[in-house]
Amino acid sequence: MNAHTYQAVVTAPGFALGVCCNDDEITRIDFLEPRPAQAPDTALAAEAVRQLQAYLADPGFAFSLPLQPAGTHFQRRVWEQIAAIPGGHTETYGQLAKNLKNAPRAVGQACGANPYPVVVPCHRVIASDGKLGGFARERGGFLLDVKRWLLAHENAELDTKSG
Repeated sequence: MNAHTYQAVVTAPGFALGVCCNDDEITRIDFLEPRPAQAPDTALAAEAVRQLQAYLADPGFAFSLPLQPAGTHFQRRVWEQIAAIPGGHTETYGQLAKNLKNAPRAVGQACGANPYPVVVPCHRVIASDGKLGGFARERGGFLLDVKRWLLAHENAELDTKSG
């Protein structure tokens, strides 16, 4: 699925997370088809593994990883809004768009471009009709199954009142 060299791979139920980083910052996290764990090869990768495993054990875990600045100004604004959605809750593309004075499609595109899934929890953004919408630029299949698992892991209510 991805041709990146990972500094670590974390296994999760039904998927894996590939961690890319330099010495100082996480540069991206990728959803991967299930595969064996890969031991971290840097101190920051080891910390990323620790924090991702802590989240997988406790969905209330709060991440504190140094993330490399990425994306456009608008994408960063969307990701800031997403990062503020508490665990166990969801928000609609429409409500985020309203908050940002933009279109739901633009919010969806920014969600799909998120280089730090799970840490920036784009899985908490759903369609206004209560459906999951897309995930990581996919409309079905493997990644939508990952979104379902993440929301179930967080016991998220699919609340569409604000959509």
